Amino acid sequence: MTGRALRIVILAVALAPSLLVSAAPSSPAARPSGSFNGVNFISVCRFSHRAMDDPIKYPGQPGVSHDHSFVGNTSTDASSTLASLHKAGTTCQRRGDTAAYWMPTLFVSGNPVPPSLATIYYQRAASKRLRPFPQGLKMIAGSYQARRPQSLLITSWDCGDLVDVPRSSAIPTCPSGSSLRLRVNFPDCWNGKSLDSQNHMSHMAYSVGGKCPRRHPVAVPALSVVYRYPTAGGPNAALASGGQYSGHADFVNAWNQRTLAALVSNCLNRLRHCGTGS
Repeated sequence: MTGRALRIVILAVALAPSLLVSAAPSSPAARPSGSFNGVNFISVCRFSHRAMDDPIKYPGQPGVSHDHSFVGNTSTDASSTLASLHKAGTTCQRRGDTAAYWMPTLFVSGNPVPPSLATIYYQRAASKRLRPFPQGLKMIAGSYQARRPQSLLITSWDCGDLVDVPRSSAIPTCPSGSSLRLRVNFPDCWNGKSLDSQNHMSHMAYSVGGKCPRRHPVAVPALSVVYRYPTAGGPNAALASGGQYSGHADFVNAWNQRTLAALVSNCLNRLRHCGTGS
């Protein structure tokens, strides 16, 4: 092998890890990061109801799913449609947020523990101008089948921001004065065509380094759903979907679209921290 050829091989090996990372649309970027840290608007939503329903995976089949805890739209069930969701109320402080959000129900020692509150962050991760979610868009983030740790960039447990307990894949035992939280981060790039897909995931992708992959060129808000539970968690806690690693969340965009578009334009695209305000 010539010296020039050897240098080419060494360079290719050195670059291989970075090339693999940049080519993997399924690898989510840490969010928020860099200049977008704190660029958000927030919905704070109370618990609405529990049901063994899932209008994304099992539409029209009540009682087929594992148990879910719903926040936001008060009518979400197996038969929900965009039209029915628009007719219903919401548990969110932002009255225009009639979207449907749900996660698997948490059980402690066999007893269901509804979330005391859900904080839903609409953030910016992609560098290009964001578009609001289209009406009726459906998304699932995380895996209900996971029996091993998922990426902490997708789903994680913790005990709150004021407690020195790091985010983890396993359910922690939270110290006195704190409570358990489950966070799920959704993908923030859309293919621009489909409101759903066969596996309810492939029409979406995560941005990497602020860029959306070629097949998912439309940047949308980076949605993070955080459920807060009135429990310390511990070894007797498990999700209805199985164990502690199967954290996932579902979303159907049934916002008042004019309200959502205004928030995306005035907050996320103007790089503002709007929080729970306007």
